Amino acid sequence: MTADSVSKSGSSRIHALPSDVVHSIAAGEVIDSLAAVVRELIENALDAQATHITLALWPDQGRVQVADNGTAMALDNLQRAAIPHSTSKIRTQADLWRVSSLGFRGEALHSLAQVARLEICSRPPGAESGWRVTYSALGEPLNTTPAALAQGTVVAITDLFGQWPARRERLPTLHRQLSQVQRVIYHCALAHPTVTWAVQLNDRPWLALTPGPTPRGLVPQLVRAVGEGDLHEGWQPAPWAEAEDGLGLDALDGNLSASHSLKTGIYGLIGLPDRCHRPRPDWVKVAVNGRVVAVPELEQSIVNAFRHTLPRHRYPLAFVHLTVAPSAIDWNRRPDKSTLYLHQLDEWTTLCQGHIEALLGQYAVRPEGNQQQRVTQLLKIAEPGALYGAAELSDGLPYPSRPGSLRAIAQVHNRYILAEQPDGLCLIEQHIAHERVLYERLQDQWQLVPLVTPVVLEGLTEKQLEQLQRLGFNPEEFGPHRWALRTAPQPLRDRLDLPDALLELSLGGNLDTAQVAIACRTAIRNGTPLDLATLQTLLDDWQQTRNPRTCPHGRPICLTLSETSLARFFRRSWVVGKSHGI
Repeated sequence: MTADSVSKSGSSRIHALPSDVVHSIAAGEVIDSLAAVVRELIENALDAQATHITLALWPDQGRVQVADNGTAMALDNLQRAAIPHSTSKIRTQADLWRVSSLGFRGEALHSLAQVARLEICSRPPGAESGWRVTYSALGEPLNTTPAALAQGTVVAITDLFGQWPARRERLPTLHRQLSQVQRVIYHCALAHPTVTWAVQLNDRPWLALTPGPTPRGLVPQLVRAVGEGDLHEGWQPAPWAEAEDGLGLDALDGNLSASHSLKTGIYGLIGLPDRCHRPRPDWVKVAVNGRVVAVPELEQSIVNAFRHTLPRHRYPLAFVHLTVAPSAIDWNRRPDKSTLYLHQLDEWTTLCQGHIEALLGQYAVRPEGNQQQRVTQLLKIAEPGALYGAAELSDGLPYPSRPGSLRAIAQVHNRYILAEQPDGLCLIEQHIAHERVLYERLQDQWQLVPLVTPVVLEGLTEKQLEQLQRLGFNPEEFGPHRWALRTAPQPLRDRLDLPDALLELSLGGNLDTAQVAIACRTAIRNGTPLDLATLQTLLDDWQQTRNPRTCPHGRPICLTLSETSLARFFRRSWVVGKSHGI
């Protein structure tokens, strides 16, 4: 239908919108909530290389104030700061494809002036004093006066959505707004761990985050019951890094440790699966060049890496931060830049999953957090009545550090292996340790072997037959409603319950699920007596697995007890002298 036909049908002619309407539409897209105000102001502070950010909120009054110690703005820049599409971060079309800052569109401050009253105070380095500027709804300076303040910038927002009653009435509940603000702060802090954060709510302290060189020291401040000892971190350069390093990544310095902040690669931080897991995937997070973003492919690769290391229906705690050449990113996808177009996405997905798997396979750790709490509770329960309680355990409890570091001592209740390590004792459940060994062997050496006597199954459904075909068994018709299987997985071949096992495999799941089921069925059962030589062989095999912390169903395998903890429990440090057996 043409414009003329629309006009003839009674509708008005197509015409260009007035500029104030255009800017209002744009402002409504950029600033749609209290959290969006906080996000835009915090990102400006981070772009100014701030190391300390103070945020004050008065949600009921529509007031927000953000103060930072960044590089700040001179007076001429202050007067242009809120004009639409005014920015110091890009200049040409080509700059859109090498963005190395969090903001670059020049929309945030102008949008804030549209939806609230905006005031900025700023004092750049070396200036004798600062300046205070208030702005009109069009982003033009209204009043400019000198201001006494330290180096940095203070942005004040008042009467948020005061002239937009429909927007203000439809804001979510206060609790929901504050949850959104907290999420914004946490995400910015994760991607910029060297920054100090102080947040006030209605003139009272609300949040405070202390900095560190990497997010490992930050996460325990964000997630309850998680300690640094429950986390592993690591950095891995991208295989294609040499061709891209140094391409404008200097603005990202401080997001990761200084040794690799300029390199193309991936930083990973994971919660150890025998101690940290979540009921929802709310802590599977991805950041790219200083901003937490939604990249479903990368998030799924993280979850896949934790497959069969967590209990059923539980999700990992994991954060990855990609340092990517700016030319390999297109941020022009959404106004809030929460998603992006990432070049080489398949390669990054593969690298991400491999990096997480490598972190899971690192064995030498010093567990503290949850495992230490379990051991403390165990010692308190075991301690006989006395005038004083068990000493607090503040030392780390070393996990077995390398294959061969454990020496089997005894079998406890035909269920657990008691083992000696260089600095204490370990208690390992034999069934799930063997299950982990068998599962990884099946992954590496999956093999169907011929059967001397075929197994005949009856009454299989069409779905069961398709499942057996997918697993490679090739069932053959062997009479009415009967099928013969002439091959079987090697570990099951000589078992008396082979028909039951094959029937179980026909009921669903992929090859990986089948391998888990086979490992569980064939592992040494609890209650089986074992001699010391067999116990030692099992320990050696288990220590060489890639993910020794949990079984394929996510249960923890090993509990460690350090020599220091034992000494404290028996109060060996309370007396000195040979006469006391020291």
